Amino acid sequence: MYRMLALPFFLQLTGIACASMVLPAAYALAIGEYHDARSFFYPAIVGLVLCTMIAIAVSTRPHHHSAFRQLLSLLAAFSVLPLILAVPFFEAVRNTSFLNAYFEMVSCLTTTGATLFEAARLSGPEHLWRALVGWMGGLLMWISAAAILAPLTLGGFEVTASGEPGQATPIGTKRDDVSEAARRLSRTTQALVPVYTGLTLAVWILLQVAGDKPLVAISHAMSVMSTSGISPVGGMIGTNSGLAGELILFCFMFFALSRLTFSGDTGHANHHRLYYDPEFRMGLALVALIPTILFLRHFLASFEVGDEENLIAALSALWGAIFTTLSFLTTTGFVSVDWATAQGWSGLSTPGLILMALALIGGGVATTAGGVKLLRVFLLYLNGVRELEKLIHPHSIGRSGLLSARVRREGAFIAWVFFMLFALVLAAATMGLTALGVEFESAMILAIATLSNAGPLIVIADEAPLNLVTLAPQAKLFLALAMMLGRLEMLALIVILTPELWNE
Repeated sequence: MYRMLALPFFLQLTGIACASMVLPAAYALAIGEYHDARSFFYPAIVGLVLCTMIAIAVSTRPHHHSAFRQLLSLLAAFSVLPLILAVPFFEAVRNTSFLNAYFEMVSCLTTTGATLFEAARLSGPEHLWRALVGWMGGLLMWISAAAILAPLTLGGFEVTASGEPGQATPIGTKRDDVSEAARRLSRTTQALVPVYTGLTLAVWILLQVAGDKPLVAISHAMSVMSTSGISPVGGMIGTNSGLAGELILFCFMFFALSRLTFSGDTGHANHHRLYYDPEFRMGLALVALIPTILFLRHFLASFEVGDEENLIAALSALWGAIFTTLSFLTTTGFVSVDWATAQGWSGLSTPGLILMALALIGGGVATTAGGVKLLRVFLLYLNGVRELEKLIHPHSIGRSGLLSARVRREGAFIAWVFFMLFALVLAAATMGLTALGVEFESAMILAIATLSNAGPLIVIADEAPLNLVTLAPQAKLFLALAMMLGRLEMLALIVILTPELWNE
């Protein structure tokens, strides 16, 4: 089992997580929250000492850093690491159970953003820890997509790669493959960490200039970069930055629409400009189409009710729809302050179906966004258009277009397989929650929110926000499992369960 988990990679993740506990401890000490400072500082010291001792003990043993074993380490990170992350949070909150703390850390690390706690219940250091864990989870997925999932043609890369899902591209001998996997992980980390950190600092500074408090600004900056939607004030309605803050977050949400913003494709992208990227273009189309439809309804309704400020109210509703659409498409989950205006004018008292559909589509491949991913949806659309053309012109030849013929055929088939797997898992998750005592409508919302890693759906999708605290312990564990599965994706889990690959 030791060899299978690729312990050094998991040890690095654990060491980084323990070292990160010093940040909320220092913040708590600075503001006089001494209990929180001790709650975070002591586990940090104990964790770092244990990681150091284990690292020294296994330093002389040979390690296997193949991409498949790194995938196993990624699974261990999402399931085991939250147990460690929950220790300081449990000690700091005091009046909660360890299961609730574990659920909270799984939600943060998988960038789902679902929470069991009201914003006023947690202190500043506790809010900072939640946002920091979500930020680290986004960075972990960002690095893993390029260094682990791409070589194994998983995580959306399977639809454009020539190899089968789960099969690494042959490099040469087995030793070459193992060493190349370790070097790829190192190179990717060195290249992406400075960019990810720099963008987060840029958002933090801009939000403070716009009027947000430092804690709110850094939490929202980390949340928008990791698409976790974690907020210490309950979302945009509790901020001081207003429209300027929403504009800042809106601009940085576009990074979750395309893999080309941070990494290249698997060697099949002919253009490196965003204009030629089908994911980015489809994302822009959705962001433009849905708010436009709602805006037309708003505009007609404003004349019917005789509003004296039709244009101003319509523009406010339009902006609320645009911001919220992009936010849920990237599975961030921030809701515009003007969304209430857009919701009222559209005549849709509970537009949860629209937001759930956007979250299911998700963002781009190799980004921190969840969902099915735009590239898979685009390939299904492209294949559907081609089938309609063949019905009209049976002897026609498909155009080259944005993607190759191979992608339109095999890629669309793999995308359809993934979509069906996602639908089956969604149905199973809904049935499982109903068996645990959750009402059907609530179970469906919870299943979609957790599998698409869009936790804020739980609050906004239904007429009344769902209260996760009242769920049974078994239901909370079930939702935690769904969040892990949604973050790692079904194809990756199938690859992990393939016996032939365990001997690599």
